[in-house]
Amino acid sequence: MNSLSASVPHRPAHFAALFDWDGVVIDSREHHEASWERLAAELGRPLPEGHFLKGFGRKNEFIIPEILHWTQNAEEIRRISLRKEELYREVVRERGLQPLPGVETWLQTLRAAGVPCAIGSSTHRANLDLSLELIGLRSFFDAIVTAEDVRLGKPDPQVFLMAAHRLGMPPERCVVFEDAHVGIAAARAGGMRVIGVATTHRLDELGAADLAVERLDSLNLSDLQAWFPVR
Repeated sequence: MNSLSASVPHRPAHFAALFDWDGVVIDSREHHEASWERLAAELGRPLPEGHFLKGFGRKNEFIIPEILHWTQNAEEIRRISLRKEELYREVVRERGLQPLPGVETWLQTLRAAGVPCAIGSSTHRANLDLSLELIGLRSFFDAIVTAEDVRLGKPDPQVFLMAAHRLGMPPERCVVFEDAHVGIAAARAGGMRVIGVATTHRLDELGAADLAVERLDSLNLSDLQAWFPVR
């Protein structure tokens, strides 16, 4: 039985929860890989070995010139990026999506405890809107920050700092849930606590996080509350 779901105190939580999206709330790895492969075939461009893992958590504006080395032209990067996301949504509509195991239970626990939640993701808003429509978890999130809202991608903390601001919570009273190394680095740079989720990387590869778990519903809410004592 989930240790969280017993009796959760109904009192102000005094902290906020910020969620990365891909690899934390949904398992979209295969969808994104397929969309990059479709894009490469469409453009007749090569995909370097290991490109997907290197780019996980990064914005397309970094991946296309710095990892794929397809172009340095800003207009071309934007065009290719938008087409990649169109292909991603095409794959999602074909294959469907599901939240990762334990995600909904954990979100219910946070909501019962009065913890405000936000999404801070490098994905595009249209992708996130489609995903939320398919998995039905929109009501759990009080704020959403996506690629279009920020100028700098992870490991810069801008996406998480904006999410915290929209929740009205100082960064030092936020915990970030992340699967990617660049996301963990972004949370750290923003002065936030961070919990690593072992979807993209193994538990033993998430040592930079305060805590690493296989599933979100294995967390104990009282442990997180202890990180943010009432002032």
